[in-house]
Amino acid sequence: MVTVMDPKQAQDAAHQVVDALASTLACPRQVVEATVLTLVAGGHVLLEDVPGVGKTTLARGLATAVGGSVRRIQFTPDLLPGDLLGMNVYSRATESFVFHPGPIFANVVIADEINRADPKVQSALLEAMGEGQVSVDGQTHHLDQPFMVIATQNPIELEGTYPLPEAQLDRFMTCMRFGYPQAQTEERMVMSDHAFRPLQGLRRVADIERIQAIRELCARVRLSQPVAHYLVALTSGTRHTDGVSYGVSPRGSLQLAAMSRAKALYENRDFVLPDDVRWAAPLVLPHRLVLEDAGYGSSATDRARDVVETLIARTPVPHAGDR
Repeated sequence: MVTVMDPKQAQDAAHQVVDALASTLACPRQVVEATVLTLVAGGHVLLEDVPGVGKTTLARGLATAVGGSVRRIQFTPDLLPGDLLGMNVYSRATESFVFHPGPIFANVVIADEINRADPKVQSALLEAMGEGQVSVDGQTHHLDQPFMVIATQNPIELEGTYPLPEAQLDRFMTCMRFGYPQAQTEERMVMSDHAFRPLQGLRRVADIERIQAIRELCARVRLSQPVAHYLVALTSGTRHTDGVSYGVSPRGSLQLAAMSRAKALYENRDFVLPDDVRWAAPLVLPHRLVLEDAGYGSSATDRARDVVETLIARTPVPHAGDR
C-alpha cells in the first residue's frame, strides 16, 4: 500500500518517534532528534562515545518505534565479509547454490564497535551503505528499505582497533556523541523498576511504509539558490582552511543538504532556511575532515568540530530577502 503524507503529517509522525524514544531512554533529546532525522534523510549514523551510555539501546529503540526489523552485529577482528553479507550454500536437495542472507538484511543494522573489525570487513559495508545492495559471488541482492546503519565505536580505547578509512566515514551522514546523562536523569534511571530493560515500555508509533513516505517527502523539500550558495560556502570552506589536509567532499554537501531538508520538514516547512544548515553542519561535516597531524581518537574529533564551528561563525548568512 502506497502511503501519501503532507508536511504536517510527516512532522507529527517524526515528533511521535522522537517523543517515544526521549521518554524511554536516558540519552539527550537532541541526540534522539538527530538520529531520527538521519533516518528521515536516508542516511546512516556513527555514534562515538564511551561504553555504557546507551548507544546500542538507542539503535534498538529506533527500530522498535518504527516497526522495522533490527539486527545487531558485534564487530571483532575475526569477523569475515560473509558473516556480514551472507553467502551461497550448496543445497543437495536442489543441486544448486542457495543464497543465505546475512544480518545486514534488516531495516536497522547495529554495527557495534565497528572499528574492531579489519578493513576487509569494513569495506564490505561500502556498497550496502552507498547503494542499498550487496554483491556476493557476482550476484546483486537488494537490501530491505528503509535501510539504516547505526554504527558505534569507542574513541578512547584504541588498542586492537582499525581506524575507519575516509571512504567509510564519508558514507555516514552524521556522527555524534552522547555525553554522560545529567544527574537527575541518571537518578531516575537507577530508580526505575526496569533499569536493565529500558525498552520494556516502548511501543511502535510508526511503520515502515510511513517512514518511506516521509523520506520521499523530505527529498522534495525546496532548497533555494541563496541557501544552496551558503551551504556550499561552508563545505568548500573546509577545503581551504589551515590545518585541514582534505576537506568535505561533494557527497558531504549532498548529505548536508539532505539533513537540512529533514530538519525543515521536522519544523513543518517545505523549504530550507540557513538555520537548518547551521543546525545540521556540526553533525554532518566534522567526521569528514582529514586534519594535519591530528592522530586518531577523541582529540581529532574535537579539533574537527572546532574547525566547523569556526566556519559557521565566520560564513555570511543570506539575508531574508535573498532566500
